Amino acid sequence: MLPPLLHTRTSGAEFVAAVVIPTVFGVITGVMLGVSAPVYAVLLFLGVVGGIGAGLEHDELLGGTYRGLLGGLLFTTGILVAHGVVDSAPEVELPDPEALLLVINGTLGAAFGTLGAFLRRRSGR
Repeated sequence: MLPPLLHTRTSGAEFVAAVVIPTVFGVITGVMLGVSAPVYAVLLFLGVVGGIGAGLEHDELLGGTYRGLLGGLLFTTGILVAHGVVDSAPEVELPDPEALLLVINGTLGAAFGTLGAFLRRRSGR
């Protein structure tokens, strides 16, 4: 069963789905970055699943791409801000400078969102 299209939701629900969820999930992931490498890895995997799932809420590939890009950037911003506030040593190696993580995860997020939209279109719904 596919999720409803994002544009069919209320503005508030759209905001929560597209902005609040990836940001809060990024904050949680950023805190775990300084606590446990395995937990951080699991959260990254769940982020991939979430990116594909977000793309499923779009019936156009470009919409999925933009949604994934936004989600990837917000998720990564949450990671970097939370990790900076917690100020603990990361349990995994981060790129230098850490801001490169925005480019990496933004690009991957766009790809995962596009994949989700592609899967929705392929399902014919």
